[in-house]
Amino acid sequence: MIPTLRRRMRSLPVHVTAWGVGVVMITPLLYALVSGFKSTDQLSRNPFGLPSPWVTSNYTDILASGAFWRMLGSSTLIAVGTTVLTVGSAALAAFALARFAFRGREVLFTLFTIGLMFPFAVAILPLFILLRTFGLLDDPWGVILPQAAFGLPMTIVILRGFFRDIPGELEEAATLDGCSPFGFFWRILLPMARPALGTVSVLAVVASWNNFLLPLLVFSEPTWWTIPVGVQQFQGQYATDIARVFAYLVLAMVPALAFYAVAERQLIGGITMGATKG
Repeated sequence: MIPTLRRRMRSLPVHVTAWGVGVVMITPLLYALVSGFKSTDQLSRNPFGLPSPWVTSNYTDILASGAFWRMLGSSTLIAVGTTVLTVGSAALAAFALARFAFRGREVLFTLFTIGLMFPFAVAILPLFILLRTFGLLDDPWGVILPQAAFGLPMTIVILRGFFRDIPGELEEAATLDGCSPFGFFWRILLPMARPALGTVSVLAVVASWNNFLLPLLVFSEPTWWTIPVGVQQFQGQYATDIARVFAYLVLAMVPALAFYAVAERQLIGGITMGATKG
């Protein structure tokens, strides 16, 4: 009984800290959610109270707007395209860097890791000139390709570490059974690396979904605007209607929160497995 009590007392600060961080994070979300059900007049007179009456039109008008769903579809398409291209290319590169011995392998891997040190904003001007030269402005590929390129270093670093931990005896056995290197990669390595692939996929989706600067740079027409660009444009259009802006922000966050709620176990499981291997 006493050891159990001691363990609980030792873990009490951790639980209190976790609850404190959770409250700090959830309070702004709840405030924005409730404020979206108010009118701007209610929000100015009673910023912290409950709505009276509840104004549901702030949410329903946005949901009835075709522009919101168009931006949601654009964000989804770009996020999926970026994730498939990033994870597919990085998996092949990480396989070569992890399972094949060739001259200059570590130098090549170092070049990829150096890419982690350069923020996206540094390359914004030459990237714009390059996209204009290839005619990729106002084209979703103008966002997908650069996002995939900037996502490769982190993805390769994560996958290479996981691929190197696969026992060499397994590859030798597959080779003796007549399996080609690509067959080993496709049939054995990728299924075994599912937690790591899930982790890097979640990271790629989140990074693409939250990207604001690149879509703003590439898309001058609203046809391909993404959710972050839409939030900025909506805020400028309804600058005096704060309650409606709150409603738009909440609806813009819902897809990302829903995706994270579904992928949370995969993300944490992949990170935990990567931390405990070896």
